[in-house]
Amino acid sequence: MSLPFRKELEKYKNINEDEILSKLSEDELKQLEHVLDDLDPENALLPAGFRQKDQTTKPATGPFDRERLLSYLEKQALEHKDREDFVPFTGEKKGKIFIPKEKPIETRTEEKVTLDPELEEALASASDTELYDLAAVLGVHNMVNNPKFDEGGARSKDGKSTVRNVVKGEKVKPIFEEPPNPTNVEASLQRIKANDPSLIEINLNNIKNIPIPTLKEFAKALESNTYVKTFSLAATRSNDPVAIAFADMLKVNKTLKSLNVESNFITGTGILALIDALKENESLTEIKIDNQRQQLGTAVEMEIAKMLEENSKILKFGYQFTKQGPRTRVAAAITKNNDLVRKRRVEGERQ
Repeated sequence: MSLPFRKELEKYKNINEDEILSKLSEDELKQLEHVLDDLDPENALLPAGFRQKDQTTKPATGPFDRERLLSYLEKQALEHKDREDFVPFTGEKKGKIFIPKEKPIETRTEEKVTLDPELEEALASASDTELYDLAAVLGVHNMVNNPKFDEGGARSKDGKSTVRNVVKGEKVKPIFEEPPNPTNVEASLQRIKANDPSLIEINLNNIKNIPIPTLKEFAKALESNTYVKTFSLAATRSNDPVAIAFADMLKVNKTLKSLNVESNFITGTGILALIDALKENESLTEIKIDNQRQQLGTAVEMEIAKMLEENSKILKFGYQFTKQGPRTRVAAAITKNNDLVRKRRVEGERQ
């Protein structure tokens, strides 16, 4: 069943818009363009007033008088009869007044332990030595700490022996802070630049005041160094620019075997740069990147797993994966690399 207003719309289906527009004059076309610019009924972003023509314009009935308008509204409000209440308001308060319940005060009463008269007499006349032995029999001797017990160590006036320091507190063992890293940063940098043969390992761990440009200089100096095999800069507040500088170093260096950048501020961008640089490195066998300030995320971990699967040189990889998938893939890749090294060693021994 078709609706009545739809029947009226049927006659507009076959209208030729081009024919109607061709009959309009230039002034009418300009006026139509102006109306179409202002009105767009299908644009939901425009207010309702801009989506349709204003049809409320009419001549003013007189000058605007604010006071007269307010007085008229007040008069109309007073003449309008209020609606009667179904329940008349009397001002009476109903219901009970809320009184919070008082919590009962817990009182603990000491239990009186009564023993047989014979036991009370025996305990009253027992010496300290006998009480100590009784504690051992009852299994509470651990509470009585007296490793240097001596019956003749102290005697009272009546000749009975007494126990010294029945309860002896143990001294708290002090925990000393780790000594600061004694590495001389500037001297180590100069020795790397000079390619010192005696400098094999560099440890900058926990030195937090190394400037970022200095760390970049270390990476630049390692590009031409042929003796340093281990470099560690854990907890040095290194960031992505430092990681990218070391990634560029790994593409050139052919001596470094271990790199540690744990506990720093390196994000996924810097970590991926380091891992990607391993494609062009043939010497590095160990790299540690764990415990960064920001979590790397699943996407970065999957990319790390993919890169390590393509690498056959890394034997130790220090990172705790958060997802089972990349963790399993990396563990399989590292195991495969170690097996290859073992097979080469066995073949060398046979020859």
